Amino acid sequence: MNSSSISVVDCVDKWVNNIHEQNVQPGQDSIVDSEPYLEMKFDSEAAAYDFYNEYSKKLGFGIRKEYVNKSKKDGVLTSRKFTCFKEGIRGVDKRRQPTGERNRAETRTDCQARMVIRLDRKIGKYKVVDFVAKHNHPLQPQKYVHMIRSHRRIFEVQASQIVLGDQSGLRPKGLHEYISKQAGGLETVGFTKQDLKNYLRTKRMHSLKFGEVGALIKYFKHESENPSFFYDFQMDVDDEITNIFWADAQMINDYGYFGDVITFDTTYKTNKDYRPLGVFVGLNNHRQTIIFGAALLYDETIPSFQWLFETFLKAMGGAKPKTIQTDQDAAMAKAISLVMPETFHGLCTWHIRQNAIRHVNHLYQKSSQFGKDFEACIDLHEEEGEFLQAWSSLLVEYNVSEGSWLHTIFQLKEKWAWTYVRKTFTAGMRSTQLSESFNADLKNYLKSDLNLVQFFTHFKRAVNGRRNNESEEEYASRHKLPRLMNKARMLVQAGKVYTPKIFEEFQAEYQEYQDTCIKEVKEGLYVVTNYDNAKERMVMGNIQEQGVSCDCRKFETHGILCSHALKVLDVMNIKLIPEHYILKRWTGDARLGSNKDWQGKHVELDVKADFMKRYNELCPRMIKLINKASVDHETYTFLSKVSEESNKIIDDILEKKHVDKEASGVVHVSISIANDEIENNVDTVGGAAGIKKRDCSHKKKKRAKSWVERLDRKRKTCLSSNKKRQSSHQQAMLSQSSQVDTSRLEAMLTPSDQVDTLGLQHQATSQFGTLGFQGLLTPSSQVDTLGLQHQATSQFGTLGFQGMLTHSSPVDISGLRNFF
Repeated sequence: MNSSSISVVDCVDKWVNNIHEQNVQPGQDSIVDSEPYLEMKFDSEAAAYDFYNEYSKKLGFGIRKEYVNKSKKDGVLTSRKFTCFKEGIRGVDKRRQPTGERNRAETRTDCQARMVIRLDRKIGKYKVVDFVAKHNHPLQPQKYVHMIRSHRRIFEVQASQIVLGDQSGLRPKGLHEYISKQAGGLETVGFTKQDLKNYLRTKRMHSLKFGEVGALIKYFKHESENPSFFYDFQMDVDDEITNIFWADAQMINDYGYFGDVITFDTTYKTNKDYRPLGVFVGLNNHRQTIIFGAALLYDETIPSFQWLFETFLKAMGGAKPKTIQTDQDAAMAKAISLVMPETFHGLCTWHIRQNAIRHVNHLYQKSSQFGKDFEACIDLHEEEGEFLQAWSSLLVEYNVSEGSWLHTIFQLKEKWAWTYVRKTFTAGMRSTQLSESFNADLKNYLKSDLNLVQFFTHFKRAVNGRRNNESEEEYASRHKLPRLMNKARMLVQAGKVYTPKIFEEFQAEYQEYQDTCIKEVKEGLYVVTNYDNAKERMVMGNIQEQGVSCDCRKFETHGILCSHALKVLDVMNIKLIPEHYILKRWTGDARLGSNKDWQGKHVELDVKADFMKRYNELCPRMIKLINKASVDHETYTFLSKVSEESNKIIDDILEKKHVDKEASGVVHVSISIANDEIENNVDTVGGAAGIKKRDCSHKKKKRAKSWVERLDRKRKTCLSSNKKRQSSHQQAMLSQSSQVDTSRLEAMLTPSDQVDTLGLQHQATSQFGTLGFQGLLTPSSQVDTLGLQHQATSQFGTLGFQGMLTHSSPVDISGLRNFF
């Protein structure tokens, strides 16, 4: 024990003894048991307020601070007046007079009860110089006193609970009810639900007192207590922050284990500025979602995506994934090709199916076989020639015209057709379903009205929720034994090394291999077939190297051996899975070993491990001590004073350590400005002009349409223009005919000579388009067209209707002109 620690201990012993001596003095009554009187002395204005407030609480009224006088020389408070909360009379609210709105209920009664204190400079204390005890209104019963404003207060411990509850996503109503029950009821909690809401609002405003940039820097600086935490900004030429990326130590560490296959997608409506939130997502050894990093983007352009992918790789130490899955976005695809040209870029097959339903839905409606043929092109055809032939047959059979969406998607076939995708490792992922699942989960945590501080807090909650799911699955895998179909040595081995989810997939392949047979063997080439599936598989086997390779490429794409390979291993009398066919990423030991962060240092995951250890040791002891001290007023007062003095000493020690830490270095961050990277510290970042705002006038839930959708829209616009030109030409040709005979029409549609046109106006467009009834019908006729509008479409086509009309009978079409 050094000299400094000895002096601290001696100091603590002295003031504890003093407190104990002061606390046990006999015959000392509590100060709140007496009534204020003239010449009563107080050490400070705050002490006088607390005394008068406690006095008012016992009687059943509240107090307010009225006038205050301060010395002009030194600014010291010289006098203060405390009044009853019903003192005075409310003035006229001029804002409500012109509108005639009802005024608020009157609460003041001009009560004269008061206590006035004045500073006596000779003794350095405040004295009571005026006291009026009489009230002109009924006092509140004790069961309602807790609702009076001056008696409502949120203590520091309660404030901590409120902040933690808010960060945990609890609503104010439920949070207030929880704290109230903990305190013994609504009467003893000390504040109302509205007070809680006001406190949270003030807290949020305080967090933004230095602006959004200051709040952002403060949050990242706090997270940077872990040296492996990474964040980066991109600023435009106006020094406004446009794009933000961050990844904590756990994300970077997870990427080192499972970063071979990732998915990326953006979602909206997660923050106040409606910025797109992009999240890098992967698959762990339990086939669960894990997060590798996140970004708030200003827009979804090529430069933004390029900066984002470069920053992501920088955070991950430059390690590039083998495969990245995204949706069909042209800007994203271009950025990936520039930043990660060696990485296979796959398109989400789920989005392709949805786009097919949107763009060629008429083919689905025309034939149910189209969907099956299209699905086969996506998932079944393995050889390129087979795929190309099937695609050509599909276009011919369903008479697909030039410019169709199918021709557009075919140009990207290398990114979605199985014949090309099967050449790379995808971990069995063909879609961005992981990203979609996490984005949907985010909606339970993030709302569109969250500010930056709230956004980061609740995003971290969502990530921690996913990590907790992984911990539960990890525990279950260690606690539960695998369910084996039999005691085969290979299955027992697989049950020990693989996680339960992967073991189930392997056992399914093992079970299927029981129904396979070898049809032919020639120089290490095995022809394997299944009794239920006549398709032959070619498997190369090498006994010396314990190697197998199947043309189904199950191992190359999914990372586990297929049933055909297992059959060949059995034929070669290999009863255990060779070590080189057990991918570490699918095993229970996938997280063994350490990874390096963006600085080349080993990732330190839990920098607060020592803190939590000390906290868990102190907390039960303190709770036990508090329970014991609360039994008696004397012990309660003693512990309260000890706590106050202890708090001061601890603050002094921590403040000294904080100053020493600040003097030793600054937090570092890299910022990109106009694609030129510069090095800055936190103070430089804080000098940013602000965070660039998006135009939120439309508040779109979905992103802007991709180039494929825009191209299809352009094609439809061109077709519509061509139809209008054809219609105008036909209308010009028909305009020469101004009179028609309607005798046969009247006989078929209605027994009277009046024809109703209201129904025709409802249906005519589907049959006549813009052929132009104005050219056929003229204003000179006297036939009512209501019946004509109602029935003509169901009875006549365009040509039939034109053939039935002659020039002998004029018809009036005034009822149709507005429609056309």
